[in-house]
Parts: sequence; C-alpha cells; structure tokens
Amino acid sequence: MDRRKSLKLIVTGAVATPIAIAGCKTDDKKSDQPKTSENKFNLDRNPDELKYENELLAKEKFFTEHEMATITILADIIIPKDEVSGSASDARVPEFIEFIVKDMPSHQTPMRGGLKWLDMQCLKRYEKSFKDCSHEQQIELVDQIAYPDKAKPEMKQGVAFFNLMRNLTATGFYTSEKGVKDIGYAGNTTTQWNGVPEDILKQYNLSYTEKELNECVKFGS
Repeated sequence: MDRRKSLKLIVTGAVATPIAIAGCKTDDKKSDQPKTSENKFNLDRNPDELKYENELLAKEKFFTEHEMATITILADIIIPKDEVSGSASDARVPEFIEFIVKDMPSHQTPMRGGLKWLDMQCLKRYEKSFKDCSHEQQIELVDQIAYPDKAKPEMKQGVAFFNLMRNLTATGFYTSEKGVKDIGYAGNTTTQWNGVPEDILKQYNLSYTEKELNECVKFGS
C-alpha cells in the first residue's frame, strides 16, 4: 500500500488530481464532541481568512469518534510512516479532513456515506466494523477499492469514496510541514557566492580589483 511516490507526483505535478467529488449537502446532526476554538494550522492568513478559519474550527465536530478513528486508519494506510517522515496522522491529516468537510460541505455526504459503506462491507465479511478488523483484513478490503481499473462493478461506491479519501489525504499531507519536508522542498535559502572561479578568470584574462574583492565577492572560509 506504499503510494507515497505516486502521491508526490499528484501533489507536485502540473495537473493535480481534484479533491472534489460531487455530493449533496447534509443536515445530519453533528456529534457531541467538544468544540475547537483556535486555529492550530500555523498558516499565514489575512485577518478575514483567519477569522473565517477560526469560525469553522469553533463549530461542533462533524465526524464522530468512530468515524475519525476509521479516517485515521485509512489515512495511514494511504500514507504510512517511512524512513523519511511520519504518517498521515502524524501530519494531522484527519484533523485537516475534519476541517475540509466543514469548509466544503459537499464532501460531507460522500465521506459519511463512504465510511458507512466500509463498515457494512466489513460487517458482512468479518462481522466487525472496519476499525476493529485486523490490519490484514483492512488491507484486503482496501485493495479492492484502491485501484479503479481493477475494481469489480459492485465496488463502485467504495472506489468513489476511496478516491475522495486518497485525494484529501494527499492534499492534507503534502501541504503540511511534514509533507513539505517529505518532498524535499527547501524553499528560499541563503547562499554564498564565491566569485567567478580562478581558472575562468584566467581563460578570459580577467581579474578582480581589490575593491571588487572587498565589496562584491564574499569568499568562504
């Protein structure tokens, strides 16, 4: 289930896979989980954006504890921990997905419906919910919906759900601090120019003046 390389291509490529899958808005009752009132994503935002984000975070949780546990397992199957960086849950991808479904309510029905579909499949096969299945059983089911070209027609709903889950997971992970480090992006870093190499200067019969050496060229130690 190691899809890290392909997910990097999706996120860093010119044509990123869209995270949107059509869905209807829902009026389902929210869970009784405690509210979150502070933005912890540490992203630069203008005041209006920050206010909007904090309003979303202050809303009641959309997903139940059971659903969040399932999302966490799925996210870590999609992006597991490796020698380079942590897993999706280490990068707080489940919290990102919770935020996204409140920011984009069209994802609420596809996500909740997909999680229920997953549990129903596991109950039929293993007499347990997905989160209570063994890792081998979880992978056995995920393998049947993770590859659209190979999936059976009756798994169509699961394929659509897993596509959404995979796209949200990749987006959340590779826009996090851990994900950016996983890609290897260093951003703007300071450099030190040591001037034109001596052999090139000799080739063109050039040399630095004392002033140029003192003011324009900073040689490393």
